[in-house]
Amino acid sequence: MEFVIITGMSGAGKTGALHVLEDIGYYCVDNLPSSLLSTLYRLCLKSEDDSMKRVAVVVDVRGNEKFEEMCSQIEHFKMHYENVKVLFFDAMTDRLVVRYKETRRRHPLSEKLKDGSVLSAVELERELLLPIKRTADYNIDTTYMSNKQLRERIMSMFMEDTSQSITLTFMSFGFKYGIPLEADLIMDVRCLPNPFYIPELKHLTGLDKDVRDYVLESEETTEFLKRLLSMLDFSVPLYLKEGKSELVVGIGCTGGKHRSVTIAMQLNDHFREKGYRCVIQHRDIDR
Repeated sequence: MEFVIITGMSGAGKTGALHVLEDIGYYCVDNLPSSLLSTLYRLCLKSEDDSMKRVAVVVDVRGNEKFEEMCSQIEHFKMHYENVKVLFFDAMTDRLVVRYKETRRRHPLSEKLKDGSVLSAVELERELLLPIKRTADYNIDTTYMSNKQLRERIMSMFMEDTSQSITLTFMSFGFKYGIPLEADLIMDVRCLPNPFYIPELKHLTGLDKDVRDYVLESEETTEFLKRLLSMLDFSVPLYLKEGKSELVVGIGCTGGKHRSVTIAMQLNDHFREKGYRCVIQHRDIDR
């Protein structure tokens, strides 16, 4: 049985992720008190219904009055039950505040604060959830992620064969829009030839063959890729040995459209051929 606990910051995309998992066949429960995790797990384990062998639940501040107990209960549950993964959602504070203002909803912790402000509630929630974030198997930052990108990320992570114990996520991005906070490794490819300065390539992206050919045909890129792949071929098995569930590799160029997309695709193809489960995301390609 697979059991996925979705948790994290309010407004960061937990409900959207749960809907995606439901669409691909998971039995889903929203707003489950952490004290009921063991009960649900045992019921699903004993069930003869195959649809309850892939389970996803959202556990967050809404259904838990004692937040310290929620954190410890999740950690205890993960340690004592098999095939449990924790998926943590986060976003930058200012973005979470904007999302709440846009929806005109109250933050679950607002009533517990004297000023009742969304900003104070978000900061308190972040502090309370820090222990869970540190031990989560997957960390996804949705600050710059569209609903479409979120759906693609979740589907890529959970639709494929789950027999492998690590997921490699290759994320292209533009440094001008900020470094992805969930990245474990950052690769700067701004040293490579830039198609932006070629008129016929400027308005294309790394998804177009002409752009990829321009980037990959240079001697600099050939040597860069050789050294980068050698380093990753050496280090990925070490992360796997340490029990890491997801390795997020950020590949950044200036705008996140040409060089970073090209290199991310090369890394994705290389590790797929080696049998790893891979996810590719182009964060800034549509900006």
